[in-house]
Amino acid sequence: MTKTMNEIKSILATDCGSTTTKAILIEKTEGEYRLKVRGEAPTTVEAPFDDVTIGARNAITEVEELAGRTLLRGDKVITPDDGAGTGVDLYLSTSSAGGGLQMAVAGVVRKMTAESAERAALGAGAIVMDVLSVDDGYKPHEKIQRIRHLRPDIILMSGGIDGGTKTHVIEIAETIIAADPKPRFGSDFQLPLIYAGNIDVHDEITRLMAGHADLEIVDNIRPVLERENLGPAREAIHELFLKHVMAHAPGYDRLMTWTDVDIMSTPAAVGRIIQTIAKQHGINVLAVDIGGATTDVFSVFGETFNRTVSANLGMSYSMCNVLLEAGLENIKRWLPVQIDDHDIVNRLRNKMIRPTTIPHTLEDLLVEHGVCREALRLAFAHHKELAVSLRGVQQQRSISEAFAQSATGETLVDMFKLDMIVGSGGVLSHSPSRHQSALMMIDAFQPLGFTTLTVDSIFMMPQLGVFSSVHPEGASQVFERDCLIYLGTCIAPQGRIKKPGTKIADFSIQTLDGSPQSGELLGGDLLRYELPIGAEATVTVSPLRAFDFGAGKGRSVTAKALGGTTGLILDGRGRPLEQATDEAQRIENNRSWLQAMGLRYE
Repeated sequence: MTKTMNEIKSILATDCGSTTTKAILIEKTEGEYRLKVRGEAPTTVEAPFDDVTIGARNAITEVEELAGRTLLRGDKVITPDDGAGTGVDLYLSTSSAGGGLQMAVAGVVRKMTAESAERAALGAGAIVMDVLSVDDGYKPHEKIQRIRHLRPDIILMSGGIDGGTKTHVIEIAETIIAADPKPRFGSDFQLPLIYAGNIDVHDEITRLMAGHADLEIVDNIRPVLERENLGPAREAIHELFLKHVMAHAPGYDRLMTWTDVDIMSTPAAVGRIIQTIAKQHGINVLAVDIGGATTDVFSVFGETFNRTVSANLGMSYSMCNVLLEAGLENIKRWLPVQIDDHDIVNRLRNKMIRPTTIPHTLEDLLVEHGVCREALRLAFAHHKELAVSLRGVQQQRSISEAFAQSATGETLVDMFKLDMIVGSGGVLSHSPSRHQSALMMIDAFQPLGFTTLTVDSIFMMPQLGVFSSVHPEGASQVFERDCLIYLGTCIAPQGRIKKPGTKIADFSIQTLDGSPQSGELLGGDLLRYELPIGAEATVTVSPLRAFDFGAGKGRSVTAKALGGTTGLILDGRGRPLEQATDEAQRIENNRSWLQAMGLRYE
């Protein structure tokens, strides 16, 4: 980098996805960074091209044409910017092409060190292919067979607090050696293995792994029961991702010579921008990226960041997996029309075998949005199970007692403390109406209290994530002004609706430039009030004794609410949101909720 960050005026960033490579041009205008143009092209990491830089150049060429400036010379990005329309000051890239970063993790106790290793891998942007532990219930030959069938990019091995068990850690290492797993890319190098366990076993692990793996030893992930230390393992994963995965994927060796900072995996970059925004604004954030095959969920509560990947939940390739896991009845419960069961199943199968198609009829769209709700719900449930406080810290116990005890940590996801939800992925970012995106997120996540709803307009969070690694303020400016679209604020209580139609709260809405509005919120109702982007309202809700808007049951709450394309949404359907058991009543309820949001159902 030949210029200081204060002198950086233009940034080109690409995200090499599994199917599409996206390029964005950011320019500094009147003292702040803004998105200039965006381009995209098919990713070319696979045959017949086998060169990721071809897709990157094609996407950058579109940016050149739209921006009217020269960015490429030969097969390389021109840096720095000459100030006369040629080149950029900074070129950055992220990647999930070729399936992204795929890992296997291992630990001694599934709900302790193995779970900590899983959190470390997920937070580094990996898809976790399998989690192995001494207490996972598999026989030794079954463990070997499981590992042998994997072709991970990296294995992360943990186990034992410092000074703790040695025998079980060595047992895991010997199982990995017996399985002799092969790396996904390349056949002329050893599989990278990161050891982040008991420091007393370092020498033994080094001896055992000699000639079997490219061993990297880092600080223990769980040095004591009461503390996790995920940073060193995540840094090692990132370094090995560049050294082994990127270096052996077709064309990445050349792409790495173009970039001014290290290439970052796409999920790690998204997590980076979410953490940056949460830290700068002092808020708790939940973000979701729902794709065709997988759904990623990110959360920041306080200083704790968590990410999970639901690798079998998606809107095209994995649509039938959603059907299998959620069940047909759970998808049907969101439909405002009656559709034959076989018809629904066939629509989902057709989408799975033709993943690039979009809904052609309103019924197709309603079915797809029902699947989206269930995919988000299931992915969020998975996230809450992993985003937990440390397990097994209440008492000192032997390793055998640890196996026997089903210690459960409490989830860190507190919906009353959640400030913002960020939705991303085609079904949320590109819905025909922003009101549909808002309603899908409300139905799936069931926020409590006052929660701001947003969507990523064109999915440039990965590029902004890698940009934030060198210029957090600049990345935040683009994220706030060009990436994020504010949908509005959802206001909802905790409490079950025992009798629909009865009052659950009084409310009043006061805006800066209007007279106050007030009314009653009835059980089962959904109310929407216009409040444009940039506007703010003071809302007071006074619930009955059985309902809690964040201050306790029956206590009034006054809070600020941000506007957006959808405005204010008062959700009186209760938490948990329960659908009517009678099909006719369920259909009528769904119709009334869509009508309240100004949406069609026929």
